[in-house]
Amino acid sequence: MTLVKFNADKKNNSSLLPSFNDVFESILNDSFFNDRLVARVPAANISETEDHYHVELAAPGLKKEDFKINLDRNVLHISVERQNESSDVQKNYSKREYSYSSFVRSFTLPDSANAENIEASYTDGVLKIDIAKREEAKAIRRQIDIK
Repeated sequence: MTLVKFNADKKNNSSLLPSFNDVFESILNDSFFNDRLVARVPAANISETEDHYHVELAAPGLKKEDFKINLDRNVLHISVERQNESSDVQKNYSKREYSYSSFVRSFTLPDSANAENIEASYTDGVLKIDIAKREEAKAIRRQIDIK
């Protein structure tokens, strides 16, 4: 549900028809129109540890079989293409927001990533991808003595 703010100060503007503008603003700011104008892709978190890069994609309601993960020239492509289930056709939704029928997310891997050592898992609606770093890219830590 989208809450639409009503700004009482707009009544004092210099427009000839102030309520006319309010009507159009409330229609154009409605989630019904915004949902169709903005492509739906799951949110991603990218983090780094000493040995790995981590990509997490929030994609609830999917199965691990729905995902296709490909690596092409240092670009990691994550895609989903899902057909609507027949049980969904029988339901009469008044609003449906968490439906991913298809999407593609692409991430360019840094040169320090080891393309041969990538692992993925999907649990609790989150796709986790761990990309190992090359040995020469791992941070070397040591104590330096002061002379």
